[in-house]
Amino acid sequence: MRIEKYFDHTLLKPEAKASDIKKLCQEAKDYGFYAVCVNSSYVGKAKEYLGDFDVKIASVIGFPLGASDTETKVFETRNAIKNGATEIDMVINIGYLKDRDIAYVQQDIHSVVRACGDKALLKVILETGLLSEEEIILACQVAKEAGADFVKTSTGFLGEGAKVEHIKLMRETVGENMQIKASGGIRDLKKALSLIEAGANRIGASATVSIMEEYKNRI
Repeated sequence: MRIEKYFDHTLLKPEAKASDIKKLCQEAKDYGFYAVCVNSSYVGKAKEYLGDFDVKIASVIGFPLGASDTETKVFETRNAIKNGATEIDMVINIGYLKDRDIAYVQQDIHSVVRACGDKALLKVILETGLLSEEEIILACQVAKEAGADFVKTSTGFLGEGAKVEHIKLMRETVGENMQIKASGGIRDLKKALSLIEAGANRIGASATVSIMEEYKNRI
């Protein structure tokens, strides 16, 4: 298992500077991470810093609340793709999900799916720490029906982060043909491996370098 290819090396802090994004991209190249995940204003910088290296660029959309309207999410998505993103991490509309306005939630996701087209994968962030088990199942079903490529646990900004039991529940719900990203509060190798074992295909973390150093020291 090439564990480095599970990681989206992430920097989403509001105080992040261009120099921090440059460092993030250099680390992604040095360690061979699958992707970097940045706010949309830094997608172009990430593309510049990564150059021809085989590291994908993910951009967050409707982040971190998920409460912006569909048209705004679609615009953000198209703009991020234009600037170099090949993966989109979109926050689901949590309030509408809790209101059981499934038609709105599904259309919201599907509109972003259409904006991605064949140019980018879509990950739908559920914010599992704010949801009941029933709501997690419902969110997974809606995201799958809308055509998303991934369901993702958390933004890392709200509620609890990734939990093994939630990854297992998500895997049971979406089956084997949809991917799962675990994110939020993943700070050590033990936690990362437990989430992969539970069914995560990708790990989003800002502590990725220290996790990799821990891994290298163990083998």
